[in-house]
Amino acid sequence: MDRMSALDSGFYFAESENTPMHVGSVSVFDGPAPSYGDVVRLLLSKLPLVPRYRQRVREVPMQLGRPMWVDDPHFQILYHVRHTAVPRPGSDEQLRNLAGRILGQRLDMSKPLWELYLVEGLEDDRWAIISKVHHCMVDGVAGSDLLQMMFDLSPDATHDEPRTWSPQRTPTGPGMVAGALAEAVTHPLRQLTSMPSGGGAGRIAKQLIDSGKTVASTVASTLPSLAKQALTPTARSLNGPIGPHRRWAWTSTDFAELKEVRTALGGTVNDVVLTSITTGFRDLLQGRGELTSEKLVVRTMVPVSVRSDSQRGNLDNQVSCVFVDLPVGDPDPRSRLASIRGQMDEYKKAMQAVDVPSIIAMGDFVAPTLLSLGVRAALTAGQVWCQAVTTNVPGPPVPLYVLGRRMVSAYAYVPIAGGTRCSIGIFSYQKTMTFGINADFDAFADVDVLSRGIRRGIEELLEFARAEQGTPEVEQPAPAPRKKPAAAAR
Repeated sequence: MDRMSALDSGFYFAESENTPMHVGSVSVFDGPAPSYGDVVRLLLSKLPLVPRYRQRVREVPMQLGRPMWVDDPHFQILYHVRHTAVPRPGSDEQLRNLAGRILGQRLDMSKPLWELYLVEGLEDDRWAIISKVHHCMVDGVAGSDLLQMMFDLSPDATHDEPRTWSPQRTPTGPGMVAGALAEAVTHPLRQLTSMPSGGGAGRIAKQLIDSGKTVASTVASTLPSLAKQALTPTARSLNGPIGPHRRWAWTSTDFAELKEVRTALGGTVNDVVLTSITTGFRDLLQGRGELTSEKLVVRTMVPVSVRSDSQRGNLDNQVSCVFVDLPVGDPDPRSRLASIRGQMDEYKKAMQAVDVPSIIAMGDFVAPTLLSLGVRAALTAGQVWCQAVTTNVPGPPVPLYVLGRRMVSAYAYVPIAGGTRCSIGIFSYQKTMTFGINADFDAFADVDVLSRGIRRGIEELLEFARAEQGTPEVEQPAPAPRKKPAAAAR
C-alpha cells in the first residue's frame, strides 16, 4: 500500500470525461502472432516485477490526503488483456485507426489502470500490441524501463511459470483518514529533517531561505524571456476545447538522417527533430491560411526527465518541462534550426543552475485538496500558453522480442489536455525514430498534413546538409507503374 506522489496525484486528478490521461504505444512484430493464452501467461509470470499493475487507486475520504495504491482483491488479468484483429491483410492505416479508437477511450478508473490488446491480421504476416497505462503510474522514461516486464533481449528467452498471488487487505475509510491526518503532520517534518547539513531549526530555516533566494533569483533572471514569449504571436487556433474523440497519425525517420543533419548544420539530434516538427506545423497552418506573420510561433511544452540514475525503476513521475517557441513563420529552415538551438542551449544552462528535483519535491507540502482543485481548474479553464506537447521517449538501441517474435517498430501515444489539442510522442528504437501524433478529432481533420510535414522537414534539412558537405543527392527510385483495374482493362 503506497501513497501517490504530489505529481502523480496531479495526473490522476486531471482525468475527466474528455481528458483521458494515459500514455500508450503501438508495437509491431514479425509474425506469426502468439496465441492469446500465451500472452496472458507471459504477463502473469512478469506481474510480480511490477506490483502496481495489480493495484487500483483508492481516494482518501474528503480528499484529506493524496490517493493511495491498494491491491485490487478482484484483479482479473483477462479484463486487462484483450484480443482483436483487423481484416486481412490489414494495412498501416487500419492499424492506426484501430489504435486511435482504443487509445482515445478512457481506462476504467475503478480497476488497475492499464490495458493491453493483442492485434492480429496485419499484412506481411505481422501483428501488434497496443498498450495503455495511466500517466499517474509512470512517466515516459520509466515507461521504457517497464518494457522489461514483457520484452526480452533474446528470441530464446525462457520465462517463469505464473505464481499464485494474494492481495493485501484494503484499508478502511476511517483508517485512511487517520493515516492521512497523521501524514499531514509528520511528512513535512520528515521532509525538513531529511534536508542535508542538519543542525537545528535555525539551520533548517536558513536553508529554506537560501533555497527561496535561489529560486527567486532564477525566476527573476528568466522574467525577460518569459515576457518576450508572452508578447510573441502564437498560433492560437491550435488551442481550444477538447472533445472525447482522437485522431492519430505517425511518421518515421532513420537516425542516420538526423545525425547527418546534425553533423553538417550543428546542434543536437533533438534540435533537428524539433526543427522538423516546426516544418510540420508550418505546413499545417499554411494549409489553414493562418500563416500570417514571419514572427508567428507554435509554443510547445517539452517534458524533461529529472530522474537520477539512483531513481531508475521507481514507479512514480520525475519530470519537469521547458517551453520552446517553434518559429513556424520563418521561411528559412536553417534559421529555424538556429532559433531552436539557441533556445535549447539557454534551457540547458538554466537546468544546470536550478535543483529541479528539489523544486518538484516542494509539491509534497501542498494540501491534496488544493492540488486536485488546482489541477482540475487549470485544465477545465484551458490555457493559451502553449499549443502542443512534444515528448521524446528514448527506447532501447538493441532488438526486443516478445515470445520469440522481433519487434520491428514502435509508436508512442501522449495524452492531450488543458486546451492543448495536439501532442507528439517521439520514440527511438534501434536505428529509427518514430513520431506518434495524437490530436483532437474535431480540431485536427488535417492531422495527416502535420505528419507529412514532419517528414518533409527532415528531407528539407537533409538537402541543406548534403549541399553543405558537397554530398550528391541520393536519387529516389521512380515508383512502379500501377496496374489498371480489371474493369478499366476491359
